[in-house]
Amino acid sequence: MVYVSVPEEVLWRSNIDGTQRLQLTDASLHAGLPRWSPDGKQIVFMGQAPNTNWRAYTISSDGGTPHDLVPSAQAGFDPGWSPDGKSVVLTLNEAGTPGISLSGPGIAIVDLQTGNISLLPGAAQLFSPRWSPDGKYIAAITADSQKVVLFDFATRQWTDLATMQIGYHTWSHDGRYLYFDSTLTGHPAFFRVRISDRKLEQVASLEGVRRFWGQFGSWAGLAPDDSLLLVRDTSSQEIYALDWQAP
Repeated sequence: MVYVSVPEEVLWRSNIDGTQRLQLTDASLHAGLPRWSPDGKQIVFMGQAPNTNWRAYTISSDGGTPHDLVPSAQAGFDPGWSPDGKSVVLTLNEAGTPGISLSGPGIAIVDLQTGNISLLPGAAQLFSPRWSPDGKYIAAITADSQKVVLFDFATRQWTDLATMQIGYHTWSHDGRYLYFDSTLTGHPAFFRVRISDRKLEQVASLEGVRRFWGQFGSWAGLAPDDSLLLVRDTSSQEIYALDWQAP
């Protein structure tokens, strides 16, 4: 597994039981949202150095120097792999940050062999792209996080998939469903929508679950068997009253 430690925001790789940990980045580059390449040899992630925006990087799963994926871009948010591992899809501008409207190129595909960058049509106000396992679709979220939409490579068109508060959408491993949560609503839950007929169903209620809230909200994802993964907040917080006397 690959993960980011809290609060250091350092990228690590380890066995699923936590043994044989390998530190992949240091404290000079804050890391976020890592994803394995299909062959398991590389990891793509977001990184932020002092006085820079978040950018997309790749790094060997055995360690090494992070590679800035698109040095000419103003930013690189939420990168993810194509099913064949030859391309990365990402948002080339500030995206998904509360209070910040989207402005910039939008969603793009980077060919890792040639370095060519292709913008997806009609995606300037979308973010958080997710490539389907069969390579036919890319799912993304609208700027207000109130809708998830689907890009069909065959038609080159976007269609609505589900309309509600959307967070951290993830494809099932067979590509039949797209899972997501609704953390910012009064009744947080985990949902899935079937691609074939757009049927929406609730998978699990998240009410009462104490989730960790990071810079990009409360992360959710799927294990290899499509079971739900969440980051639970096990920290303790105390409130103190201090008497201070000025010198």
